[in-house]
Amino acid sequence: MNHFELREGELACEGVPLSRIAEAVGTPVYVYSTATLERHYTVLRDALLAAGLKDPLIAFAVKANSNVAVLRTLADLGAGADVVSEGEIRRALAAGVPPERIVFSGVGKTEAEIAFAVETGVAEINVESEPELHLVNRVAQGLGRRAVVAIRVNPDVSAGGHAKIATGKAENKFGVSFSEAERLYANAANMAGVRPAGVACHIGSQITDLAPMEAAFAKMRGLVERLKREGLPVERLDLGGGLGVPYFNQPEPPSPADYAAMIGRVMAGLDVQLAFEPGRVIAANAGVLLARVNHIHERPEGRRFLVLDAAMNDLLRPAMYDAYHDIRPVRPRVGEAAPYDVVGPVCETGDTFTRDRDLPPFEPGDLVAFMSAGAYGAAMASEYNSRPLVPEVLVKGDRFAVVRPRPTYEDMLAREQAPPWQ
Repeated sequence: MNHFELREGELACEGVPLSRIAEAVGTPVYVYSTATLERHYTVLRDALLAAGLKDPLIAFAVKANSNVAVLRTLADLGAGADVVSEGEIRRALAAGVPPERIVFSGVGKTEAEIAFAVETGVAEINVESEPELHLVNRVAQGLGRRAVVAIRVNPDVSAGGHAKIATGKAENKFGVSFSEAERLYANAANMAGVRPAGVACHIGSQITDLAPMEAAFAKMRGLVERLKREGLPVERLDLGGGLGVPYFNQPEPPSPADYAAMIGRVMAGLDVQLAFEPGRVIAANAGVLLARVNHIHERPEGRRFLVLDAAMNDLLRPAMYDAYHDIRPVRPRVGEAAPYDVVGPVCETGDTFTRDRDLPPFEPGDLVAFMSAGAYGAAMASEYNSRPLVPEVLVKGDRFAVVRPRPTYEDMLAREQAPPWQ
């Protein structure tokens, strides 16, 4: 469920017409619904609790949507943060996420980032390789600390979906193999600079079938049981994220209740805290990208281009992943649908959101909304072609606020400076 609905013939976010935001802020612009963010988090949390999972750590994947106002909305409900850089740690802290609810993942952590995480006191550093384990140990010892770590395991389970968001197969760069995991965990227990608290896995994103998750989670349970039989303490099992969301043209994915019930069944009787790293399932349908039609270009051979003021630098997912986003008119016109190629102004053929999509009638100046854009939209945006970074707006009830302003061209140029010889 989301809170973007037609009201009096116009698409609105909660109680705010999208045209009102476009008039005040301009387009393109991301618009987020507080009510949807809160609902998606609480539905997932309540499903996990109903499945008998006590005190789950739900660490929102900051990479999905890193806006501090969005993170604060979730932190106020008790969410933690799954982060993959020092910048994301700082964003989580700025949003009020307690350090003990921050999980630091990622395969290429630098020495400086590890030091910052250790000094911050994050809940755990997910170690992704043997060299990284030794690096964390050395850095923590140098600080006179003992870093809490989890060993991230690659369960070699295919989750389906797009290859660029699959993370759980042996050929992917993430985590260590099962054959390494027990040895590394035992080694970590004997290191002066780290304290192993658990193991972690994450097999991919936008997963719409529970079977691969269940297979991976069962393997992880077996690993925890083996570690415990060896007398090694295991406090936490991090199951990652990846639960898919409905993108309007796809089959309905498993519900949070079904997901939680499966986990409750697989993990029954296992005495560890479970951690989760949801991102897309909370944020995707809580946001839209609002754009305006520049013009409609019709060629004699019959091709019709809907040219927008939004581009691939504002919403990269279609160009990068062939991702589908429902495209809706903010003020629907009466008339028959017709096929359009929806494109932006960036000088790339890849700046194409969709081809031959049957859409309702449009006219120049009309507003359009890309649905399900709250995850991996603004977070992946850039200033390619020297286009100003797209702004973000958060709505709550009948109020809205700009939570990341659009930079001016002067702002963009001020970040650069000439070398002394120019």
